[in-house]
Amino acid sequence: MPAPRNDLKKALADGKMQIGVWLAMGSAVSAEIAGSAGFDWCLVDGEHAPYDLALIRTQLQALAGHDTSAVVRVPVGEEWVIKQVLDIGAQTIVVPMVDTGEQARAVVRAAQYPPKGTRGVGASLARASGFSAIKDYPKTADEQICVIVQAESQQALGNLKDICAVDGVDAVFIGPADLSADMGFPGEPGHPQVKAAIKDAIGRLRASGKAVGVITFSPDEFAYYADLGVTFLGVGGDVTSLGNALRGLASVARDAVS
Repeated sequence: MPAPRNDLKKALADGKMQIGVWLAMGSAVSAEIAGSAGFDWCLVDGEHAPYDLALIRTQLQALAGHDTSAVVRVPVGEEWVIKQVLDIGAQTIVVPMVDTGEQARAVVRAAQYPPKGTRGVGASLARASGFSAIKDYPKTADEQICVIVQAESQQALGNLKDICAVDGVDAVFIGPADLSADMGFPGEPGHPQVKAAIKDAIGRLRASGKAVGVITFSPDEFAYYADLGVTFLGVGGDVTSLGNALRGLASVARDAVS
């Protein structure tokens, strides 16, 4: 029995639009709700949200069985972190702060078994292999792993050609928040200079043949990024959605009873 098919990897390779949501609450209930809400993917944010390895596994379990692809953003692109996240069942990883082609190559090597890579073989202990139920997992896992690297700095944008030349990088995700800070506009991902840099980067990524990702919390920008060719589109998150909904409800209720 081979490793499970990664539908998100196939969709990105085919150029199909995939919309998704960020999970940062650390709640299995939130993950389960998001998983059944109709998104193509749900990303468990191990970089900024309060997740340890066990809680990431809980999120993956909550998403299992729903018609959505589970994605994990690792906190750092270290080999041991990537190994552990893949072993608990992630098939698509997002790796932050990848600034050079060499860093991208190291990420890909960490996500692949020898002889192509350096991922440690612990499949018999791994949720990824169904705890040994998937007998051919070590032989077939590599082809189903989707690696998405984040370009979040001016250095990364300057090195996109080298990053895109790395075989095994499935997509490049532009991080507007960190990029805006690196460009001198912290907290202003919508600054004209930042948006111009992102637009230029998307064009170069599309020309390279790589799938492109970005996140925006503004519905007015969904079509804008789709028209530019983004196919891995983050459209919101559980924390912001809950916060906005509760603040809106409180305001409406307060107005109604005052």
